[in-house]
Amino acid sequence: MRVLVADQLSEAGVSALAAHYDVDVRTGLDKPGLVEAIGVYDAVVVRSATTIDADVLAAGTNLKVVARAGIGLDNVDVRAATARGVLVCNAPQSNVISAAEHTVALLLSLARLIPQADRTLRAGAWRRNEFQGVELHGKVLGVLGLGRVGTLVAQRCSAFGMKLYAYDPYVGVERAARMGVELIDSVAELCRAADILTVHLPKTPETVGIVGETELRSMRPTARIVNTARGGIIDELALYRACAEGWIAGAALDVFSIEPTTDSPLFGLDNVVVTPHLGASTTEAQDKAGTMVAEAVVAALRGDFVPSAVNLQVGAAVPESLKPYLPLVEKLGRLFTALHAGTTPELTVEYVGRIVGEDTSALTLAALKGLLTDVCHEPVTFVNAPLVADERGLKLSTLTSSASQHYVSLVRLSAGDVRVAGTLIGPSNRERLVEAWGFDIDMEPTDHMVFFRYVDRPGIVGLIGGALGEANVNIATMQVGRREAGGEALIAMAVDSAVPAGVIDEIAATIGASDARSLDLD
Repeated sequence: MRVLVADQLSEAGVSALAAHYDVDVRTGLDKPGLVEAIGVYDAVVVRSATTIDADVLAAGTNLKVVARAGIGLDNVDVRAATARGVLVCNAPQSNVISAAEHTVALLLSLARLIPQADRTLRAGAWRRNEFQGVELHGKVLGVLGLGRVGTLVAQRCSAFGMKLYAYDPYVGVERAARMGVELIDSVAELCRAADILTVHLPKTPETVGIVGETELRSMRPTARIVNTARGGIIDELALYRACAEGWIAGAALDVFSIEPTTDSPLFGLDNVVVTPHLGASTTEAQDKAGTMVAEAVVAALRGDFVPSAVNLQVGAAVPESLKPYLPLVEKLGRLFTALHAGTTPELTVEYVGRIVGEDTSALTLAALKGLLTDVCHEPVTFVNAPLVADERGLKLSTLTSSASQHYVSLVRLSAGDVRVAGTLIGPSNRERLVEAWGFDIDMEPTDHMVFFRYVDRPGIVGLIGGALGEANVNIATMQVGRREAGGEALIAMAVDSAVPAGVIDEIAATIGASDARSLDLD
């Protein structure tokens, strides 16, 4: 078998592949060159420079595996690969230690003014009195996102004697307490409490701009911010003003809204430390990425189990009658996460009706995968979903009922007063959402959905429609649910494009909504 290494890969990774297969290292291929070359290869290994899209996959008539030596998969069309039966895998754990250590390095550089002192001394000036830093001991570290990297940063900063606070609505109190971390109820509260705020969230529509002008103005003038996660999570224009006008003492950034970039107003500020996305740029991380992805390719081509497969099909073990439910249940999981907007120690997956007679374990995995997809840095798969859930203290239980009043089969996810449910209808198995926040609805799930919970009264539909129209967002379908006139009500909408968070907040304030959520499935 033949393997194409299309991007720079560590020698350790190439050697691990070459021990089993014929390996060609051909970096720098443009798309036409890649399309022409790919047909003879059984596997291709890339990093971030080479894109594996539907055209490349179509030309890869022998292709069985696409492997990404790293975490992200933005340059791989996973859906197209899945449709062609090509397994996609990555190396999700390869850079977590390097990313955590780089965060601490930036944190120390920021606290002790190391880059500034280095520059002036090299320029021939001994200006010792100008570079008085601060100690980390006794300071409050605010960790925004307590996933793998955030946890490692917290552990390392604990050794400095820092007090550890965190905001992560998907982490249980008990798990945080075991790490010596006190959970905070909101981003705003964490910003107010932190001497140093470090960001470790995935980039989603909900997290873009989550630290904006309001949050930055609430911070202490002595506070500092570090971001090694993703650009755009912190509003960069607001951050520039915060650092330039003294709202905060400074910032350290490894990531930016647009990359690569060499032109940012932040680069002109002396109290800002910047690096060009170096979180994974260590010899060890590159070696681990290379060897991990090589092991995955070897296992895949042998037909063995691949733990890092991101499009692993639960496959033949799933009864044919249940396979159409897999994408529906995954969407229900993502919808539940969007509506719940917080941690829950235990969630119930309920199966109702004819579906009860089948083995639903794969559907439970699909629910778990959906629940975690939008809250984790690394891709969540059928393979790693139970491990990720265990790390976050999330437990799933199942409940069955053979009687269904309105549907042949129904799947419901519930925790507390938050419930979502869906079913399939007709010979083509069309997906329907039939319950959200405990209200009965009937709508097809789409890529972009918006939900408002409010007190029922005249004029609300017009206010929402007008606001969305001004934002150039077209409403595809709308459902209104209520239990009684004048009581609590729900509006669920499918729209043609993502709704900016600011627009949703404005609508919620206008109609006095008790809850407002959006979900972008694409």
